[in-house]
Amino acid sequence: MHATGERLREIAVSLLSRPDEIMLEIGAGGELMVARLRAVLAAMLLVLPPLNAIGGGTIQETLIGLGGAIFVNVFAQLWLVLARRPRRYRWLPFATAGFDVTATTLVLIALALQHLPAGLNSLIVWCGYLLSIVLTALRSDGRVTLFAGGLAIVQYTALVLAVFALASSPEQLISSDYGAVTPGGQGQRVVLLMMVALITAMVVYRMQRLIEMSGTDGLTRLPNRTWLVHRIQRLFDAVRHDGGSLTLALIDLDHFKRINDDNGHHAGDRALRHVVSVLREQSGSSEWLVRLGGEEFVLLLRKPLGTAWEQVDAIRQVLAERPFEPSRGAEPLYLTFSAGLAGYPQEGSDLSRLLRRADRRLQQAKQQGRNRVVARDT
Repeated sequence: MHATGERLREIAVSLLSRPDEIMLEIGAGGELMVARLRAVLAAMLLVLPPLNAIGGGTIQETLIGLGGAIFVNVFAQLWLVLARRPRRYRWLPFATAGFDVTATTLVLIALALQHLPAGLNSLIVWCGYLLSIVLTALRSDGRVTLFAGGLAIVQYTALVLAVFALASSPEQLISSDYGAVTPGGQGQRVVLLMMVALITAMVVYRMQRLIEMSGTDGLTRLPNRTWLVHRIQRLFDAVRHDGGSLTLALIDLDHFKRINDDNGHHAGDRALRHVVSVLREQSGSSEWLVRLGGEEFVLLLRKPLGTAWEQVDAIRQVLAERPFEPSRGAEPLYLTFSAGLAGYPQEGSDLSRLLRRADRRLQQAKQQGRNRVVARDT
């Protein structure tokens, strides 16, 4: 029971936390997909009022439906324009999810003002809540799903209470077209909204875990190349917006193959974790360490090239002085690395150019005897 409670708390914390960069990037694409789908569905809504009139619906219902459809179409086009600028508006997923839910509520209110049972028993309109919640899964952000679900539950519950308060007699809640409005039936709908919100939230949580696995190195728990590709553009944008510098350090462990050959791959894995521990310890909270693969790492520093060289060289010296024991009682080994640095934007305007420049300098460090950091071409 305790383990179940801990697991539920872990899920809740994950859903309420800001997603990582990969999830945000995927969510931005999902927001655009939702915006396009919303525009298509909004256009389809324009067909419903004429069909309602042809099917014998009242003029009031038809006009309410038409007004609601026009309202939704105007905002659908607005959200589509904003969604085409990915991640510029961080509030956009919450605003659009809130709009989808609130638009459903407003149409139900309009129906209720015309005929009380229509405001609660119009199943087609009520399903707008379900669509609004389910579509949040495409945003890949648990906070948006819980927000939309909570908002739908609050708004619909308030509408139910208002309708029952306005009804002066039970007969006002009975309709030949919409059936009888009962507390039990409305309670079931609220519970269904809760269930859909929880199921959608769990889908988002599962997606987050899968994406996290794809963006995290399994051995060291560091971000991997996939994470770097998605994150780096945000760092470039921050440098352009805030000023300052960004330096990419490409780090490669010296003679690492010998550790695997002489002591086995288990010792090699422990050596990698030892190096990561030192690199993390010597790096600042605003610096990012990434494992590209094998014994190769990238360290991103928000510093100019010269200052970054001093820090990376200091880390190199600390690592060289920290003994590593490949196994209990074995003779300690002293690990070293070579590194090449490249600065943004002076030496490269994208990740591939920076990596090429840094790799060229890394090769120079190896040719000069290894265990050194090179920041300038020779």
